[in-house]
Amino acid sequence: IDPKSTMHTLYNRGNALFSYACSALSAMAIGCFIFSELFFPVVAPNIDLRIRDVQVENRQEFRHLRVKNDLGHLVFDIQADFTKVFHWNVKQVFLYVVAEYETPNNQVNQVTLWDKIILRGGDERFTLENVHCKYPFFDNGDGLRLNKNVTLSAHWNIVPNTGLLPRRATGTVRFAFGDYFHR
Repeated sequence: IDPKSTMHTLYNRGNALFSYACSALSAMAIGCFIFSELFFPVVAPNIDLRIRDVQVENRQEFRHLRVKNDLGHLVFDIQADFTKVFHWNVKQVFLYVVAEYETPNNQVNQVTLWDKIILRGGDERFTLENVHCKYPFFDNGDGLRLNKNVTLSAHWNIVPNTGLLPRRATGTVRFAFGDYFHR
């Protein structure tokens, strides 16, 4: 028997070592995820939303000059405390505010109006006043005008070091749009 033909090459040994290391790290990551799910349950943060000002106007669409759609202007306050949410497996939390409403054309309309990334060790407890929408609140048509049932809610996702990305919602407030505002 030729000894060179039975020996593993350096490439084969490196591949086996790399595969074993990846398998071991994957098993450790799954173990850490299971441990954090069992012993560190997700605690809902305290989020308080308050509406300051609500206006709607009929504006020309960006792409089509003949089409006019409703544009909502919204000013709100948000107070949040995420200190209980953070533990060793939470890297950051993605917080976003969503408006949900119903129109004759669409049964469910959801528009993301504002968002914030909260890092561990950062501003886990904050109060923001007179917050304007970060993203435009357009409706395809005139569904915002005189709409009496608009719900503003705070949604948040935990971004863990290892594990699932759950979507959660807390803190809702209902409001109504009035007639068109003219500048």
